[in-house]
Amino acid sequence: MNGFFLVLIFFNFVRNQILVTLENVLLFFAEMPAWQKLTWVLSCLLISWLFEGNFPLFDFNYKKWKHDGVNLIFLSMSLAINVLFGLMTVGVFTYISTHEFGILYMFEIPIWAELLITLLFLDFFAQYIVHYLLHKVKWMWKFHMIHHSDTKVDATTGSRHHPGDYVLREVFALIAIIILGAPLAFYVIYRIATIFFTYFSHANVRMPVWIDKTLSIIFITPNMHKFHHHFERPWTDTNFGNIFSFWDRIFGTLVYDDPKKVVYGLDVLDDNRDEDLMYQIKVPFDTSIKTDY
Repeated sequence: MNGFFLVLIFFNFVRNQILVTLENVLLFFAEMPAWQKLTWVLSCLLISWLFEGNFPLFDFNYKKWKHDGVNLIFLSMSLAINVLFGLMTVGVFTYISTHEFGILYMFEIPIWAELLITLLFLDFFAQYIVHYLLHKVKWMWKFHMIHHSDTKVDATTGSRHHPGDYVLREVFALIAIIILGAPLAFYVIYRIATIFFTYFSHANVRMPVWIDKTLSIIFITPNMHKFHHHFERPWTDTNFGNIFSFWDRIFGTLVYDDPKKVVYGLDVLDDNRDEDLMYQIKVPFDTSIKTDY
């Protein structure tokens, strides 16, 4: 009996330590300054560049700095939009916390379960759903075309979003936060994970098939996401996920094949102008460009 109580005390101690650690982690992310978030973005990008240089999937014959420079300009636009939405969401998170608004406040569940639900819901609603709509709604697709117009897909392609495309994604993320009543720390953790998977899945990296295919059971992988950047349908309209792959499995939008079969670009745009910044910015407003709908 004494042994039983000792085991019980031990497990209770471990549980309390885990809870304290989790609370400290959440506090860290809740108070994470902007410079640390930017450092994370740059770190993920630099690590991706390192792997691309040593283990490339495709040997692109291109001026990498010119290509990546265009995509990094799109990144700077997204960061500016992110700052504006960040200012807006401060009030949203304050309101949610003060009024205990949202689904998470309706149930008493462990904090780790709340975090997991938040990551799953945000990845589904603010990534899979909005990404699916960006392909299926004509006017939304015109904005999203810019992401697909890149003929040399590498890590920086993950940052290649027209401002209109990025705003739509931010709006869906904000709606998801309000529905859930997710705290700021949960949202920051989600964004940190999203940044990693965005660069990881777009990186021009040659992944061993057995590793990639195993990881793709749960996560979006480099080989898996490459099919989404094929120049024509039906592959263009597959693999919409960002972090988790099971949304594509559930809704029948998953494809997995030899990534070497993929041809980048978009069949309705001029491939020779994929690095023409002004051309790309104007694409959503050019009525002469077909949308295939």
